[in-house]
Amino acid sequence: MFRKMPFILLAMIVLAAVSHSWLPLAFKSFLYALSLSLKSIIVFCLPFLIFGLLFKTASQLAKKASKVVFFLLIAVCASNFLSTLISYSVGHFAYQFDLSMSLPEEGVSLLPMWQFSLSKWFENSTAMFSGLFLGIVIGRWKPALSESVSSSLEKVIALFLKGFLCVLPAFILGFVIKMNHDQLMAHILRNYALVFTLIACAVFSYIVLIYLVANRFQASACVRSLKNMLPAAIAGFGSMSSAAAMPLSILGAEKNAQNPDLPRFIIPAAVNIHLIGDCFAIPIFAFTVLKNFGVAEPSLLVYLSFASYFVLAKFSVAAVPGGGILVMLPILESALGFNAEMLSLITALYILFDPIITCANVLGNGGFAMVMEKCLANGDVRQVEAPILKKAL
Repeated sequence: MFRKMPFILLAMIVLAAVSHSWLPLAFKSFLYALSLSLKSIIVFCLPFLIFGLLFKTASQLAKKASKVVFFLLIAVCASNFLSTLISYSVGHFAYQFDLSMSLPEEGVSLLPMWQFSLSKWFENSTAMFSGLFLGIVIGRWKPALSESVSSSLEKVIALFLKGFLCVLPAFILGFVIKMNHDQLMAHILRNYALVFTLIACAVFSYIVLIYLVANRFQASACVRSLKNMLPAAIAGFGSMSSAAAMPLSILGAEKNAQNPDLPRFIIPAAVNIHLIGDCFAIPIFAFTVLKNFGVAEPSLLVYLSFASYFVLAKFSVAAVPGGGILVMLPILESALGFNAEMLSLITALYILFDPIITCANVLGNGGFAMVMEKCLANGDVRQVEAPILKKAL
């Protein structure tokens, strides 16, 4: 089913684009409510999934896990900072454009037929750190107990991922229906095509470069790796949540890995903090908004200060729609001098482009997992044999 998923999801998107004009409003509201309900269930289950994945791998890498975690955090910071630094050059280029942008006109937004939400028992960050800590402690001092718990978690995770694959088309369809109903797609293509093209070319060129480096510049291997991550990328585009697309990200990264346990460790740990799409989109949008309001372009020194705060703030981002820009607003205000109107505009731009940004985040995490696996494989981290997710395929 995993191999057919890109075609199924693309068919759902095309179907939504073609049919949204003649579908009854009540039916569109029903589909949107269904997608929101499924998303609530997925987000509710994510902490358990994160805990299970990190516990199992950390327990198997107990003697090396502390080194792996430290190296992972350093690598995430370095990757985010490099992406943000590259965005300075792209933003400087965008600042030269003759831009005059406006906020989209208010329209009748599609409302869900019902509201359904589940309150999470604990946050993703709590699940991540507790999974790492307990996996290391129990794996080192109680290996038999660790193996028993890991075996039980393996069955639950496989069942969850299998169910997720089954409901994914319905999960995506409602969000695409809403974007078409609210005319966001048409507004993006009509009014922001130039900035959209610039950001898309920059971020996806950089992501392709990451995959090329990870595959030692073998074009066929690079294409294969990107193809394996395509279902996750489409899921991220439709849901605007890299956290919701994480199960597919894990499956795709596992297919690209020689040692599947490392991507299962890396993807959950990096999903909320390694956001290449945000690192390109927000700074480039910042430059275009500054130009639109006639504010002077920031110097490299000012931008480096902004980039440092920007990278640190990534550790507080929730990978949900609009989450990437909300925590950045105080930094844009203090570091780049944004006023309330400018903050409103960049927030609207970010939300309009959130599907593309999330798609880039998901692909970027897949490439990051490949690079990290190559780095760790060349070090002293031993491979472990535990095919957790084969049953989900």
